[in-house]
Amino acid sequence: MSKSGPESKPFDIPKQLVWEAYKQVKANKGAAGVDGVTVEAFESDLRNNLYKIWNRMSSGTYFPPPVKAVEIPKQHGAGTRILRVPTEPANCRVTQA
Repeated sequence: MSKSGPESKPFDIPKQLVWEAYKQVKANKGAAGVDGVTVEAFESDLRNNLYKIWNRMSSGTYFPPPVKAVEIPKQHGAGTRILRVPTEPANCRVTQA
């Protein structure tokens, strides 16, 4: 029989920490992620979505997607610089909070 509690996970991430991160994301009232999922849509299955995030993070299987590099002009016309835009889906913004 295998363990199902946090003691069997390689990373000790309290579920309360994931909940607090979600509340922070919700308070920011951000737009949908690149996947088009809004906070409201994420909340339609909130318990399951937060569990998936906690499970992936605490087991070490969560890997954020790469960022998108966008060139933007520097002030005063001195060339361009790279702006790194997160491509996080809405449900993964919790991992950044």
